[in-house]
Amino acid sequence: MPSTEEMAVLAANDAFYDAFEGEDAGAMETLWAADAPCACVHPGWDPVVGRAAVLSTWRGILSGGNAPHVKVNSARVLVYGEVALVVCIEHVSARQGSGQAMLSATNVFVLEQGAWRMTHHHASPLSQEQDSDPSVPPSKLN
Repeated sequence: MPSTEEMAVLAANDAFYDAFEGEDAGAMETLWAADAPCACVHPGWDPVVGRAAVLSTWRGILSGGNAPHVKVNSARVLVYGEVALVVCIEHVSARQGSGQAMLSATNVFVLEQGAWRMTHHHASPLSQEQDSDPSVPPSKLN
């Protein structure tokens, strides 16, 4: 059973994906840390550093009705004082057309004024379908 703190982090993680799925740039902006450094690595992109730059990318992704659908599973949370990590699998599909990708994602949160705020998001494609237990490390790294 997750602790109260872990549940709060998972709720912040869910809010991130709700904003993404709902194409809600305002909600996305609220979720990102205001006082901590921010960075984001979208699949296939160079790293984006700085809150203003990160939010600019999200406004671009979420505008125009073409943001992909994103569903998440296998979310696991690790809390280290005022920093928390969520690792999960994203199932991403186009709003129009077909095709689906599976991404491995890491979301980093910091505790700001009593609320968990995102400070980093990194998503990258999985090399293959994952049928095994996601808690078991791969047998080879490269």
